[in-house]
Amino acid sequence: MQQTLTAQEIIRKFEQWSPKHLAFDWDNVGLQVGSLNKPVKNIMVTLDVLENVVDEAIEKGIDLIIAHHPLLFVKLNQINFDTPKGRVVKKLIQHDITVYAAHTNLDVAKGGVNDVMAEALQLEEVRPLLETGKEDLVKLTVFVPESHADLLRDAISEAGAGHIGNYSHCTFQLSGEGTFKPQDGTNPYIGQAGELEKVSEKRVETIVPKAKLSVVLQAMENAHPYEEVAYDLYPLLNEGESQGVGRIGLLPNSVTLKELCEHVKEEYSVPSLRFVGDENKKVQKVALLGGSGEKYIHQAKRNGADVYITGDMTFHMAQDAYEMGLSVIDPGHHVEKLVCPVIGEFIERECNQDQQLKVFISEADTEPFKFV
Repeated sequence: MQQTLTAQEIIRKFEQWSPKHLAFDWDNVGLQVGSLNKPVKNIMVTLDVLENVVDEAIEKGIDLIIAHHPLLFVKLNQINFDTPKGRVVKKLIQHDITVYAAHTNLDVAKGGVNDVMAEALQLEEVRPLLETGKEDLVKLTVFVPESHADLLRDAISEAGAGHIGNYSHCTFQLSGEGTFKPQDGTNPYIGQAGELEKVSEKRVETIVPKAKLSVVLQAMENAHPYEEVAYDLYPLLNEGESQGVGRIGLLPNSVTLKELCEHVKEEYSVPSLRFVGDENKKVQKVALLGGSGEKYIHQAKRNGADVYITGDMTFHMAQDAYEMGLSVIDPGHHVEKLVCPVIGEFIERECNQDQQLKVFISEADTEPFKFV
């Protein structure tokens, strides 16, 4: 039976999806409270880390909480157990619960908060609303016996290598002859110590996003038969996929603003929402940003959006949007909860092959607003 995973091992896999370097420099992502050097059997995913969430975690015997909103977003000058934040920190420490947060990095990440929101509305031709960068790419060249070339190709491709646009398993392979002489103390897969070996090998070349390099190299070593794997890495000037804030895309068909409001309420599971604009106006190009996105109304307008979906719109920003002809739908900040089941599914898929982990989605209500 496989040894229980540590929090560090789980987070290492999670950060292949949502690396911390994607977070904005003002954000506080990563470890919030506790230790990553601990075995984990029970994980809970939540949008927020409030006291009712921590109480739920204690009741369920949770070892690790993965949250979207950082517990320690604002710097603490003291940990006063008489304050709400202090009580939360005290309970976490007393019950040895580790808290980890993925915030703006999970907003930017492919398949993260904003992609989940876009997918819920069936948006097409989706791209970042505001591009903040491109994926860094690396060329991997590895030499492998011909008998293991296909196995290695599949392993590194499944780990994230060889993806170009909508194509996967993209490699170039060249046959040749490899030579090596095993030294004393080695245990060669082919050959004998002290004797020069000549082996029919393939040179396998592929492209790898830098953020996934460590996982790809581990997959390469696991699939390769040799004790010592011969490989080269080259930095590339090629630009990877666009990364950025928010998303913009097209609805399958144009609808009225009122119809889209009803669609948003249903798909985002909100009882009510606010909107700006003519409810009979036809809309199709949709910009969205989970959380508080009012400062990006001008970016949405410049990108030709008919309507912008985001939370926490203030009065004067809503007026500005109206005057520039941009419709706005505000379903609230809490709709980011849509990403929690997706995080849970990722952990189940990537970390729970032996079924030792139990993954819970928090049932505690952290929506501060009530609707009548």
